[in-house]
Amino acid sequence: MIIGVLTIELFLGEAQSLKEKRKILKGLLERIKNRFNVSVAEVAGQDTWQSSTVGISFVSCEQAHVHKVFASIVRFIESQGTVVITDYRTELL
Repeated sequence: MIIGVLTIELFLGEAQSLKEKRKILKGLLERIKNRFNVSVAEVAGQDTWQSSTVGISFVSCEQAHVHKVFASIVRFIESQGTVVITDYRTELL
């Protein structure tokens, strides 16, 4: 069993308040969760209104499948246009 953890640093340039940030982020996280069947949550940066750190976890039997899903998630986030990925890292356990 392979457990993958994807940590993504996001910049939310359109957010002008914490309320706007939460609205943008909530919609994005729900779309990711529903589309890719992964666990996702904001893990850092809750008090800053234009940046956030999101953690995503996924369990599979194959390393290649974990990498494929994570690559798809990164492409999906980039295609949304509401946030900018400033950094991301993958960890396999």
